[in-house]
Amino acid sequence: MTTTPASSTAQTPQAPRAKQVPTERTHHGETFIDPYEWLREKESPEVISHLESENSYTEAVTAEQQPLREAIFAEIKHRTVETDLSVPERRGQWWYFARTIEGEQHPVFCRVPVQEAVAGLDTGAGGLGAGGRGAGGLGAEEIVPSELSAWTPPQVEPGVPLEGEQTYFDTNAEASQHPFYSLGGMSINDAGTLLAYSEDTSGDEHYTLRFRDLESGENLAEVVENVHGGPTLDPTGERAYYLVADASWRPYRLYEHIVGTSAQEDRLLLEVEDEQLWSAIWLAADKRELIIYSGNSEYNETRILDLSEPGAQPVLLIGKDRGLEHNIEPFELDGERLLLITHNQHGPNKSVSLTTAGALLDQADNESLDLGRTVLEHEDTVKLDDSVTITAAQILVAARVNTIQSVYLLPLDTVRQVRDGGAAVKTSSLAGPQFDEELFTCSVSQAEYDAPLFRVSYTSWLTPPRVYDIPHEPAGGSGVEPLLRRETPVNDVDLDAYRATRVWAPAPDGEHVPVTVLHHRDVAPGEGGHPTLVYGYGSYEISMDPQFGIARLSLLDRGVVFAVAHIRGGGELGRKWYDDGKKLKKINTFTDFIAATDYLVDTGWADPVRVAALGGSAGGLLMGAVANMAPEKYVAILAQVPFVDNLTSILDPDLPLSALEWEEWGNPITDPEVYQYMKSYSPYENVRDTEYPAIAAVTSLHDTRVLYVEPAKWVQKLREHQQAQEPIVLKIEMDGGHGGASGRYEQWKDRAWDYAFVAHWLGATERRF
Repeated sequence: MTTTPASSTAQTPQAPRAKQVPTERTHHGETFIDPYEWLREKESPEVISHLESENSYTEAVTAEQQPLREAIFAEIKHRTVETDLSVPERRGQWWYFARTIEGEQHPVFCRVPVQEAVAGLDTGAGGLGAGGRGAGGLGAEEIVPSELSAWTPPQVEPGVPLEGEQTYFDTNAEASQHPFYSLGGMSINDAGTLLAYSEDTSGDEHYTLRFRDLESGENLAEVVENVHGGPTLDPTGERAYYLVADASWRPYRLYEHIVGTSAQEDRLLLEVEDEQLWSAIWLAADKRELIIYSGNSEYNETRILDLSEPGAQPVLLIGKDRGLEHNIEPFELDGERLLLITHNQHGPNKSVSLTTAGALLDQADNESLDLGRTVLEHEDTVKLDDSVTITAAQILVAARVNTIQSVYLLPLDTVRQVRDGGAAVKTSSLAGPQFDEELFTCSVSQAEYDAPLFRVSYTSWLTPPRVYDIPHEPAGGSGVEPLLRRETPVNDVDLDAYRATRVWAPAPDGEHVPVTVLHHRDVAPGEGGHPTLVYGYGSYEISMDPQFGIARLSLLDRGVVFAVAHIRGGGELGRKWYDDGKKLKKINTFTDFIAATDYLVDTGWADPVRVAALGGSAGGLLMGAVANMAPEKYVAILAQVPFVDNLTSILDPDLPLSALEWEEWGNPITDPEVYQYMKSYSPYENVRDTEYPAIAAVTSLHDTRVLYVEPAKWVQKLREHQQAQEPIVLKIEMDGGHGGASGRYEQWKDRAWDYAFVAHWLGATERRF
């Protein structure tokens, strides 16, 4: 599509032209010559100079969009309550929460001692009540204040400190010393006396682990460098567990650090040599074991480490050779230590079984594996989450039904019945919190094992995030009412002025693709349509769930239709939806997106000459593929940290994450069919002489997931073959990582840049509403 907005009148400056240095890549008897592979030399002054010239060119070409960027940034800033706070969470004898302060980039982490004497239960949570727009309930049940008073969070006011409030980590103070700052994770022991945290000060996601005495506020002397992600403290705070990544950025080593000792003395607990396995750790619900996961999108293995025994070694419960995708959660029931296993042995949407560690270990040499009695049976229309959440009162089950993620409640009595020989039940038969909106997301955000309640987060496309506490139903009870603790405030917005609509677009193979259409209430489908932005991702079984976004309102107010295409490769419609958009079915992802675009045009939502596309990371690969397959359908394409040279990356197992990607895309190194299939859609390798729309590739120099070199090469190839006048630009954050710059204001500026680029090319720069 080559229509240039009327506002684009300035003469386009000369685009940077990188030199060509032919590099050969030969696989399966085929040689590909890459003239821009030299741009991978990140430390080269010539490469840095070229990237800086790209930024200068982008700044010049998009200069006329600066007033629009400023306007959108101002709208985001105005609508966001800048001095705000989170709902306090109780852990041990402290309430923990975070404050954000106007003018500051990062949160400030605070806490206050639990006050045991609470006079009654305030179900209103600041006057909001337990209901409100979008909320229903589990039914009516009188709550006895004495049972829950100690778990009723204190009322915290923005900018007003509580009596006894402590600031235990000021992220702004830490970040002030660095151009980039990101926390990898935080962990506090049960007594609340020790904080372990990891920080990244370059954007490359290699973290430094530090420890802070929360009684003195001083950091301990020991430091652990090059940690992957965040640490996990054992309940006592005597030991910390952390992962280290290999050269390809794969977490593969697990270490135990004894607090108060040097990192050189840390004990290596596990090294996972299989380059296709990614490791992660977490505590069991009652914190008696450390769960060690090593796997990929198709299978994994699980070990447990007994935290009650110093010097214990991890014990393998289910090995990778079983080919199972599973998660194990230990818990105690009636004095017996049991395991709940969420797995795909009975079907792709998963089921839950009950067994013991001993039963699994006894089968170590057996050809087949018996996972015990089935508690939740497999359902074709219900997709279980990876694992369940265990409390002393009941089991919380996260599941997806018809694209909607919510929480279902599994009574312990049902588990007992199954243990004793009873039949399995269906997740779809379980109770759960009910809400009035059709399209929403509800997920467990906190579930302390012995607490009398659990906490969920609720949001929708048009409802700001809410926090509900839901008391565990007493034995023999008939249901309880969720307690609304907070709805995120939004300044000067009439949320009733917007609408969210679900439509289904027919795909070329007869499948129907769900599409969420977000729009102002005064924008309706009709002859001629409207400026439309189509967003998609479609990989790794990641679902584009309903989520409120303040920045998005700026587009809706300009009359833009914001459409989210829930394409195959995502997880919205269960495991099959994902499987049908990966490996040798990956092209379904791209054709689904184009089909969604066509449907929006055909039904009068989208103006055929004013459609833009947006996607990031693997969604950036989608953008590159769509640009090659159907460039005439879009006036602009914005690709964020785009995975556009995917074949080159996955052919090199030494590059970050490449070997892990084989389960998502296939292995083109060993399989010539996979090689040819990936080559057929690789955005970089399929650029051709055609009229491309305006394209912006946005990336970061220190991104370790999708390297900057991919979009840097891609824009060079696009410019070579561009037959239209529309610009191809590269915007690169020189200090950021995969998520871009650090700090909320910088992130708002990034979002304003993106949306201004889109709105400019859609001809939707002025607010209509």
